[in-house]
Amino acid sequence: MLDSFFKPKSVAVIGASREEGKTGHSILANIINDKFPGKIFAVNPKASEILGLKTFPSLGNIDSAIDLAIVVIPPKFIPPVLDDCAKKNIKAVIIISAGFKETGAEGARLENEIALKAKGLGIRLLGPNCLGLIDTNSMLNASFAKGMPPRGKIAFFSQSGALCTAILDWAIGVNVGFSKFISLGNKADLSEIDLLEYLANDDETSVILGYLEGIENGRAFMDVAKEAVRRKPVILIKAGGTDAGARAASSHTGTLAGSDKAFNAAFLQTGIIRAMSIEELFDYAILFAEQPIPKGNRLAIITNAGGPGIIAADAVENTMGIEMAQFSNDTIDNLRQKLSPTAGLFNPVDIIGDARSDRYKDALDIVLNDKSVDAALVILTPQAMTDVDIIAQVVTQTSANFNKTMVTSFMGEVSVRDAINLLQKHGIPNYPYPERAVRSFARMARYVETLNLTEDKPIAFNIDKGRAASILKKTIDAGKTTLLDEAKAIIEAYGFKTPQMILAETSDEAVKAAEKLGYPVAMKIASPDIIHKTEVGGVKVGLKDKREVKNTFLEMTSQAKRHIPNAIILGVYIQKMVKGKEVILGMSHDRNFGPLIMFGLGGIYVEVMKDVSFRVAPLLKRDAESMLEEIKGFPILKGVRGEKKSDINALIDAILRLSQLVTDFPEIIEMDINPLMVLPEGEGVVAVDVRMGVGSRWRQI
Repeated sequence: MLDSFFKPKSVAVIGASREEGKTGHSILANIINDKFPGKIFAVNPKASEILGLKTFPSLGNIDSAIDLAIVVIPPKFIPPVLDDCAKKNIKAVIIISAGFKETGAEGARLENEIALKAKGLGIRLLGPNCLGLIDTNSMLNASFAKGMPPRGKIAFFSQSGALCTAILDWAIGVNVGFSKFISLGNKADLSEIDLLEYLANDDETSVILGYLEGIENGRAFMDVAKEAVRRKPVILIKAGGTDAGARAASSHTGTLAGSDKAFNAAFLQTGIIRAMSIEELFDYAILFAEQPIPKGNRLAIITNAGGPGIIAADAVENTMGIEMAQFSNDTIDNLRQKLSPTAGLFNPVDIIGDARSDRYKDALDIVLNDKSVDAALVILTPQAMTDVDIIAQVVTQTSANFNKTMVTSFMGEVSVRDAINLLQKHGIPNYPYPERAVRSFARMARYVETLNLTEDKPIAFNIDKGRAASILKKTIDAGKTTLLDEAKAIIEAYGFKTPQMILAETSDEAVKAAEKLGYPVAMKIASPDIIHKTEVGGVKVGLKDKREVKNTFLEMTSQAKRHIPNAIILGVYIQKMVKGKEVILGMSHDRNFGPLIMFGLGGIYVEVMKDVSFRVAPLLKRDAESMLEEIKGFPILKGVRGEKKSDINALIDAILRLSQLVTDFPEIIEMDINPLMVLPEGEGVVAVDVRMGVGSRWRQI
């Protein structure tokens, strides 16, 4: 179906204009001037000829078949034009016109009307409020952008038309080639999901780039993205990284979550490479488009300047997922024979400032022959004796002899300009600084890891789903939205261990409960109205005797009433103390992706340092493992300075059980298991406290 957009045999511009400067004139001129080989029809009831073309008053007056219609007329006239398109059996329509949901409620109503009409007629829409599209292979410039970019292997889609025009102008200036260039506009129909699916199967595209501001269907996006990434790299930049709504959430998880964290999680789980700037976007894109995918993550550095070489090596060491190649003894011996006595033979290879092209060639040949080297970074600073242009030729020739990733950093401006042009002409990306080259290679190495992953499915635990469903139904039917005791019972149904706990309504009952459980004990205020107990002095641990328990009960209940006078105080929970490492496990509902799982170390680590990780449910085992490894405090769980290793396997198990729970029940809007105590290796985990927020099922779908 989308071939009609990108490979049409005939195009009609509805709203073609005689007046230069009008959008309808610019689009028609682009189609003609960029030598679209198919039939071109101009539709304008007030003109007989535009730009040398016979003009038709309507689509109905055209006898020929039309594959693609480009609409540039006022919004209110578009619905009947769609009917005309249907009569002509036109299945692809680009609506350039603005004046829809971006203008307010009335515009949104009209946009919805148009989208529904198009769907009913079997028409696919691009836009409205978009720049149009360009396909360099079909020689179709169906846009009002200035100029056609060079032909290349990169496809780019964007929700911002203005960004499209800026990038197009830049691309033409630096000779970066594109296969396709698409402005999504308001996404009344076609979205990034449709384009990802199409471009993944497009033989003319080897790298997919995109600029996103938001998505409508996170789950469908992830499903399509996973398939696309298996075929070719997908590199996206996501703008709008905050979510004000998250700040209103009542749970720790909800407070720490936000749309940007959800997008980060979704990108990690699908293998999408996230660029944090336009600079990064094209740094990565050019490398993927021009260079072979490496077999591994080992980088060799060859430089004629010690400082930049050290900077590059530091960048490698500070970047996760890549490492400095360790040369074989034969490689070092060969370098010793070929290079000057003062050269640095180990990685980075410092061939000294007076190095000319022959020395670069010798070093490159020897290093690239080493099986431990997956890629090479060639650094050059222009000295008086440096034959820059010849060295560039050597790099391109040597690169052609080896199927290994090659990047360069010819540093400077005037002296290296011609050499950089030569490198780029031969598909070797040059970065002005070594750090950018290292960063780009790291993203490529991470993509290799993605390709090597096996297709797993979420683990299905043997749980009591019926019991959990019954509890949820009763609480929701009763109008409750915050679950405490019920939440404890629900997670128990999903295999979580919880400490023994007794509700005491008086200080005497508290003492009896403590003596039954055995000292020391923990005490927590019992109230459906107090969510964050620590903030009102509602949590005490390590109580060792009768006197402490009695006094704490009286103090805790009175203090809670003082802080929240209208709160219902049921009493105080007396709980068996659990010794272990304190972590937090939680979930919040993201508007784009649904259940978002959070993990972090407890206490100050989550409260102050916000050392947390997120993934979108349902999780695979490797997702849970990477959540642990991602936080800075992970070494604490592995055991430091003689401490016992925590039960990491049980913690992974707990994360996956929570994922299964919130996937099974979309009624769960948010929850915290805080703290989740991780015991020493082999002893499991214990959910000490849990709070759950629920709502109607319709709110989650």
